[in-house]
Amino acid sequence: MILTGPAIAAAITRGDITIHPYDPRRLTPNAYDWRLSDRIQTCHDPLDAARPTRCTESRIPATGMLLRPGVLYLGLTLERTCSDRYAQLLNGNRTIGALGIWVHVSAPLGHTGHAIAWTLEIRTARPVRVYPGMTFGKLVFLHPFGAISSYQQHASKYASSTSIDTSHLYREIAIFPEQP
Repeated sequence: MILTGPAIAAAITRGDITIHPYDPRRLTPNAYDWRLSDRIQTCHDPLDAARPTRCTESRIPATGMLLRPGVLYLGLTLERTCSDRYAQLLNGNRTIGALGIWVHVSAPLGHTGHAIAWTLEIRTARPVRVYPGMTFGKLVFLHPFGAISSYQQHASKYASSTSIDTSHLYREIAIFPEQP
């Protein structure tokens, strides 16, 4: 079951959802409009799932930053979110999509208990300028069915995420035997 904007506001008041910084004007009928922070990483080729990703971090200036096609960027949400009661789905929105920006396509689920500023996968179809603090997508809250287990209690690769996180898949690949 998806929470409506008023239900999100009530859950924030009760302490069941945390969004920081929170602006009630960003509530929509079924979501919260999240923003792009001023931090972004540009990933360097070649990417290798068996090795840590090499990236250069920079600040997006107030005058904006031009993103180019064919480059993987890792961004960060301005908002840090958490809920021990609800799961979260983070998506881009139609406005960003109409600019040719694909954001956070592969991992939209925020498990119950996951307290994070979200690392964003960002790709563009055409060169496009982005700005810090611009609306970049929608955050939806879902009521889980069944016993709730907090993400923070699991030994997950990203449970202690505090910043932009590159892929940690190399930690799993290292345990597999050499391939012929």
